[in-house]
Amino acid sequence: MTDDGTGQQARALHVFDMDGTLLAGSACLDLSARAGYLSSVEEMEDAWGRGEIGHVEFYDLLIPLWSELTHEDVDETFAKAGWIEGLREVLADIRSRGERSAVVSLSPHFFVRRLQAWGLDYAYGAGVEIGEPVLPERVYVPETKVTVVADLLAELRLGADRCVVYGDSSSDVPLFQRFPNSIAVNASSSLLPFAHVTYEGPDLASAYALGRSLLGDEAEEPPQP
Repeated sequence: MTDDGTGQQARALHVFDMDGTLLAGSACLDLSARAGYLSSVEEMEDAWGRGEIGHVEFYDLLIPLWSELTHEDVDETFAKAGWIEGLREVLADIRSRGERSAVVSLSPHFFVRRLQAWGLDYAYGAGVEIGEPVLPERVYVPETKVTVVADLLAELRLGADRCVVYGDSSSDVPLFQRFPNSIAVNASSSLLPFAHVTYEGPDLASAYALGRSLLGDEAEEPPQP
């Protein structure tokens, strides 16, 4: 689809990283804590972040640790996760303006997609599943984010100037290098040199206000129903 579901073309796209940006910590750590393997996976994530293990190897090691998790476990972990304040309100405001929202994450798609129940339009993440072999071509790397966003903008018939990207870590560097309207949210030092603007704080609405200013229409009122 190239419109907002009402026959009107989408007016802008807001792209969010999930772990560390919308979610304190990471989905993988939260799920691993639920499964009883938090310490082991913390060490794995540290090694992953240092480049000592690759993205596919990380999931090859991780997925077996989640073998006992049920859909109910995942639902409860999602509901109890440390989401940033104002997330649902921001997603609602984006949609009210005829714009679209997307989350593009290296974490599992089965976790990311649950945000659609809160008003997210597009969910993208690693195509791994509990109890199934890891397919390398379905595991995301940082460069995958650029491809996903470029394809989505083409589908929506939007230029890069109508896209705002929000992230927090080195995995967002390729995205920030490609799309100039970029906001570092509670970010690591590795991302800050690539950000157009930065935000530190607990409220997504404040970071989103910066995004609106980059679009040049921060004073615009949401369309009336």
